[in-house]
Amino acid sequence: MPRRVVVTGLGAVSPIGIGVDQTWDAAVNGRSGIGLLEGFETDGYKCRIAGQVKNLNPTDYIPPKMAKRLDPFCHYALSASVLAKNDSGIEIPESESGRVGVVLGCGFGGMKTIEEQHTILLEKGPSRMSPFFIPTVCVNMAAGLIAILHQAKGPNTCIATACAAGNHSIGESFRMIARGDCDAAFCGGAEAVVAPSGLAGFASMKAISLRNDDPERASRPFDADRDGFVMSEGSGVLVLEELERARKRGARIYAEIVGYGLSGDGYHMTAPQPDGEGAARCMEMAVRDAGISPDQVDYINAHGTSTPLNDAMETNAIKRFFKEHAYKLAISSTKSMTGHLLGGAGGIEGVLTALTVFHGIMPPTINYETPDPECDLDYVPNQARQAKVEYALSNAFGFGGTNASLIFKRFQG
Repeated sequence: MPRRVVVTGLGAVSPIGIGVDQTWDAAVNGRSGIGLLEGFETDGYKCRIAGQVKNLNPTDYIPPKMAKRLDPFCHYALSASVLAKNDSGIEIPESESGRVGVVLGCGFGGMKTIEEQHTILLEKGPSRMSPFFIPTVCVNMAAGLIAILHQAKGPNTCIATACAAGNHSIGESFRMIARGDCDAAFCGGAEAVVAPSGLAGFASMKAISLRNDDPERASRPFDADRDGFVMSEGSGVLVLEELERARKRGARIYAEIVGYGLSGDGYHMTAPQPDGEGAARCMEMAVRDAGISPDQVDYINAHGTSTPLNDAMETNAIKRFFKEHAYKLAISSTKSMTGHLLGGAGGIEGVLTALTVFHGIMPPTINYETPDPECDLDYVPNQARQAKVEYALSNAFGFGGTNASLIFKRFQG
């Protein structure tokens, strides 16, 4: 029998807050974290808005010597991991260190460091590049450093499946614990690509919102006037534990993870399959893995990027799999407030989905003003909704047609 896996700790570093309390308060009250981009000059850029982490001092969580050498994506991941560990109250004695794993999702690694060091290479020559350049930009470095910081010596890996990476990391951690590879794990995602090349690249793809004159209303999933996603940064980290381990130490349990699905579209490098067939199979796998029927799902934290293609596809996928029950589901996109954390999206949305189940409050989809005939479901528009949520599904879909869905269950002992 697979072992039961529960969520005992949550850490968030995001445009809407540092820590669970700030982040959850902003989410349920519909406060946007999107603003005019700061940190570099944006003259000449088509897009000048982003969701940026504010008021984070990494040395509050990381030894100063370590923090000095790291890219922001590692600052975010490590800080969120400390917040999750403290929230959980988990201890990792040396005798159990090999039973605690780390699986973190990230799409791009140290983009800001790559830009900075490339400038040094061109302007000052190869001898002036930092000896920390290569390890700093490695996409798996956040997972490795979390293990070093917390002495978590169990399975350690990084998943780089673009915007599905956070969900995949939570799902793989769930499976590792369920089959006995480890007893606890840090998992989630981190990203820091709000940088010149990231901004210019996504703008060239025509993927991001150009609503520069109204940043807080730019991310508008499922709304007829959506014009693209809003880039953001940060990290969400969850502590997962085998149920009996958590019970033994008297841990607070936010939710139980009971299902995980993953699939591929086999369709296009960046565009989602319009009919949602791949995403629908992914949700079907997660529901089947949970051992429940589709009509038992109460709520979906949607991928909901605010792009014309994604939101129509996800709506099609939900209707394709859930059929008539699709119209009874409550669905919201917290990206309407956080923006799109890319490889970190599944992490922060995993945190918010666990809190939805724990508190019985569904965060809203803000900026939903003009209904789209192609998106005709219940998107919890503009106001949070109190409701008992027994089962919640969290979706994440990434470039390359990679999909990941998770099922969170209200914990009942």
